[in-house]
Amino acid sequence: MRLSEIYEALSETIPGGQADVEITSLTVDSRQVQPGSCYVAVRGSELDGHTFIADAIHRGAAITVGERAQSELKAPYIQVEASRLAWARLAAAWHDYPARSLVMLGVTGTDGKSTTCNLLFQILKQAEYKTGMITTVNAVIGDEVSDTGLHVTTPDAFEVQSYLRRMVDAGMTHCILETTSHGLAQHRVSACDFDIAVVTNITHEHLDYHVSEEAYRQAKASLFGGLSESYPKRDAPSRLGVLNRDDSSFPLLMHATKVNQVTYGVEHDADVVAKDIETTSTGLRFRILNQDFEVHVESPLIGRYNVHNILAAFTAAVSGLGIDPEIAAKGITNLEAVPGRMEVIDLGQPFLAIVDFAHTPNALHQALQAARELTKGQVICVFGSAGLRDREKRRLMAEVSAELADRTVLTAEDPRTESLDGILEEMAEGARDKGLSEGEGFWRIPDRGEALRYALTLAQPGDLVIACGKGHEQSMCFGTVEYPWDDRTAMRAALGEFLDTKGPQMPQLPTSKP
Repeated sequence: MRLSEIYEALSETIPGGQADVEITSLTVDSRQVQPGSCYVAVRGSELDGHTFIADAIHRGAAITVGERAQSELKAPYIQVEASRLAWARLAAAWHDYPARSLVMLGVTGTDGKSTTCNLLFQILKQAEYKTGMITTVNAVIGDEVSDTGLHVTTPDAFEVQSYLRRMVDAGMTHCILETTSHGLAQHRVSACDFDIAVVTNITHEHLDYHVSEEAYRQAKASLFGGLSESYPKRDAPSRLGVLNRDDSSFPLLMHATKVNQVTYGVEHDADVVAKDIETTSTGLRFRILNQDFEVHVESPLIGRYNVHNILAAFTAAVSGLGIDPEIAAKGITNLEAVPGRMEVIDLGQPFLAIVDFAHTPNALHQALQAARELTKGQVICVFGSAGLRDREKRRLMAEVSAELADRTVLTAEDPRTESLDGILEEMAEGARDKGLSEGEGFWRIPDRGEALRYALTLAQPGDLVIACGKGHEQSMCFGTVEYPWDDRTAMRAALGEFLDTKGPQMPQLPTSKP
């Protein structure tokens, strides 16, 4: 890039007499500044990048960008309203605005985002669209699959734009991008020029970051409000908001969406509806219809709540992209499973064992309701609640499990620098408030491996053991250290020990006994 392109990306004019020098790199880390770099000062939760502007210039930065007024700097400085937004715009410019060459579909919501993205991906693949995908699980570009992180959040803006550039270079025409509330609030997906926005639901989550439910909902709504501001693209579909008519978010998003909108649902009148829903231990069967079509859908996904995820993907594909409903139905059938989402672990035990990502009160409620439909026996639930995150949901999740599960085992889930015992006590209060007695209706077992082992000892033939909260994730955080952990591996290890058969070794955590 040239210096003039930095100014242009930020809607500024390069000052007269300013040499249009080459920009060698973009960074928000002053330690990575090289001669010719553009340094963007971003405020973080612990550090403020503005305090490192002088250091960045000393290291050779050709230009710096920030929110605060600066004086007596020895390099050009652009003051902006929001540094994170500027960073996203610069990242897009650095990669030559790849989103403008793609049909961009953004999927947001509290629960079901990754599943809906994967459903959409299978539909577009069935329709023979060259499609890339970025979720909190991975990025898919052709035959290449890359991990996107240890925990659930949208990648950094520069990384997102890098993935989009690679998609364009690989000949992709469409991109499905999972957009978290953090990703929206922190402008990680700004400059992505979305054409279609999809919501699954908006329920209780992330109040540790957003502080209020209203701020959280507004972060989600910004995806829909931004549709009218997307860069105009040749041959792209008309911009569209895909809304869940059954969800409490509908009034907010209906008013936020200034472009065309279409609704889906089961309980209320909607443009696209599901009827005659059948749920079994092998999947779902139902009809999808509107005034123009009716198709029968079969999906191996488990749980009635997945009907809404299927409807969201189907509606975006058919109403948004004009894909034939029958082709969309075939694509839905092709998605056999999503990693860590109601994933059955079977080593031949006489009861069901499932791993699910449910880590919010609503998701846990939905997962346990699905579990109830899969067994006539007991439901035994193992889960925790993360440290340094929304504290209110600790009690709420314990209350949900007390109401819907027969036995509850409380354990670790990324305690980070908080006291694990303190987190478990907050959860135990919720269980006690619902009438459970410790040692009879619920147990506290800090080590997650031991918790899984104990849960299996409670199971009788025909019962169901479900481990919630970690799903596909590959690590667990204690203090500031990420320890290797996969609930699916741990469940297989516990089952192997329980059945006295060959299985993987149980991953070890700081709480594990020597």
